[in-house]
Amino acid sequence: MKVFVGADYRGFERKGELIRFLADAGFEVVDKGAYEYIEGSDFNDPAIEVATAVRDDFGAFGVLICDSAHGVTMQANRYKGIRAANCETVESAILAREHDDANVLCLSAHFVDTERMGEIAKAFLVTSFVNYERRVRRINRLDERNDYA
Repeated sequence: MKVFVGADYRGFERKGELIRFLADAGFEVVDKGAYEYIEGSDFNDPAIEVATAVRDDFGAFGVLICDSAHGVTMQANRYKGIRAANCETVESAILAREHDDANVLCLSAHFVDTERMGEIAKAFLVTSFVNYERRVRRINRLDERNDYA
C-alpha cells in the first residue's frame, strides 16, 4: 500500500519519525515535503502535494502533519476525491475509515505524541471501509457540483 506523507515546519521532525515507522511496518512511503525545516513555512504546500498525489493514485492514502492538523485538513479537502480527517485517537481514525472512507489522515504535532501518531496511522491504514456508500456518494455528488481542484 502506498502512503504519501507531508508536513509543515511544525510537523517536520515528526514526519521523519512517522515515515520510518510506516516503512518498518511494510508500507510503501513517499515523502511529499517539506524536505527541510524552514521556520514559519506554510502547511498549504505539503497538503496540496499529498492531496493531489492521493487523488491521482487510486488506492493510495495520505498522511499530513501540522501543528493543529486543522489547516492541512481544510487544504486537502479542497480536492475532488479527497476525504481528509483530523484524528487524535485510534478510535477516530478507525471510524474515519470505516464510516467515511477517509483517504487522508491529518495529525496534530501539538496534540499527538510521536508514538501515538504511529498507532493512529497504522490503525487508519489497515482499516477497511464498511460500506456506507450512500454517504460517500453524497460527498462525490457535491464534488461534481463544486468548482475546485
